Amino acid sequence: MELAKQFTAFLENKPGRMSQICMALGREKVNIRGLTVMDSKEHSVLRFVTDDLAKTKSVLASLGTPFQETDVVVVELDNNPGSLARVCEKLAREHINIDYAYCSAGPRNGRTVGIFKVSNISRAQQALTNGGNLPSRQRKKPGRLPTFAR
Repeated sequence: MELAKQFTAFLENKPGRMSQICMALGREKVNIRGLTVMDSKEHSVLRFVTDDLAKTKSVLASLGTPFQETDVVVVELDNNPGSLARVCEKLAREHINIDYAYCSAGPRNGRTVGIFKVSNISRAQQALTNGGNLPSRQRKKPGRLPTFAR
């Protein structure tokens, strides 16, 4: 588990725009660790995490692409049934909401990456690195899972 910066780039909804960004990142030897794209009538929203923050900022700026940075949690997962569910369960038990998430693809029975935008990044970091054992002063009283997690 690690903390990372996610880039959110706002693109014109036209062919080749995403290709332009991916090609420019590739020329700079920047690896995209995971991404998701959503569309609307006016523009597309490209969210992604790379392995080089400074180069990514430089590429986006040189292309004139508006972007924002957001803190996210990156979790390396086994690419097997139930791996993602276990991460979601740990967060739910600590009453941490997942605002959105996306995963990279990896080889079957290999490793993959899950990227999570959560309601409380520091508690999520503790929950995922300590096996869900938060310090007692921060731990919620034991009880039922929140309604959304049942």
